[in-house]
Amino acid sequence: MNVGIPTWNGRVSPVLDVAKRLVLAAIEGNAVVGRREVDLEEGSLGAKVRQIRDLGVQTLICGAVSWPLEAALLSTGVRVLPQTCGPVEDVLRAFASGRLTDETYRMPGCCGRRRRARRRGGRGRLGSGMETL
Repeated sequence: MNVGIPTWNGRVSPVLDVAKRLVLAAIEGNAVVGRREVDLEEGSLGAKVRQIRDLGVQTLICGAVSWPLEAALLSTGVRVLPQTCGPVEDVLRAFASGRLTDETYRMPGCCGRRRRARRRGGRGRLGSGMETL
């Protein structure tokens, strides 16, 4: 399986949309058997999606990701595992061994792997109106 992880200073990049580097790893069984790093093209969302697809990424493990970018990746068949944080090497090993769902790798403030439905309009629990930003 070919896995991609956007990286920043040896860690999973906090936001995929602005990431500049991508670690590509080949995983067989429970082991990482190959690894390289590439520059991500700057430009449109479509260019980033095409590059990730053309690199053969089957699963993309990332931090935060915008809805349009995630949807575009999913439409090309790339599985997206968002809201992940930690050192890239640790995350790769955790994914290969089936432990990526551990809370250790969950971004702070995230309730789980799934995104909550976004609210539009209305008031939140505190009535701040911040949910529409």
